[in-house]
Amino acid sequence: MKFVWIIGDSAVGKMTVGQELAKITGLRLFHNHMMIEPVLEIFGQFQRRAISRLKDVIFEEFAASDQYGMIHTYMWAFDMPSDWEYVKRISGLFEEHGAEIYYVELVAPQEVRLARNATENRLKHKASKRDIEQSNQRLIDDDAHYRCISLDGEIPFPHYLKLDNTNLPPEEAARIIRNRFSL
Repeated sequence: MKFVWIIGDSAVGKMTVGQELAKITGLRLFHNHMMIEPVLEIFGQFQRRAISRLKDVIFEEFAASDQYGMIHTYMWAFDMPSDWEYVKRISGLFEEHGAEIYYVELVAPQEVRLARNATENRLKHKASKRDIEQSNQRLIDDDAHYRCISLDGEIPFPHYLKLDNTNLPPEEAARIIRNRFSL
């Protein structure tokens, strides 16, 4: 089994690149908002514990399955020890089942991400982003409070790719990832 993390800042294109990568590899996409949006709908607010528990069930069942592999998107704050622990825990769960783990970090400047924040595909799959003004402000605030771009040499994993997708169509970014890791 293969487990591919697609990490990066808000609106960098994690889900969209993940969708394209799933199309050309047979990997299943599990983007963060697949759990966030239903929980927001049910509770009317963000409930970290409920989202985390639901994601854990998906990860546990998938890791134990005979599926080819999964792509998971995640906004990793590198300055938050809890985010490092989360990535280590989920990667470990898949490694226990013999999975190969791959890490893809997408990067693009804030102005590009603000433009992407209002794309049709993003808004279709992420209802909580449809208030563009509020979503843009959250993106700007997150950039001010969290470091979601790794420092050179910070990522210690052997299967790691940092990809500036500022000027890359999602299909091309997906091809680069597939080819780099022979997915």
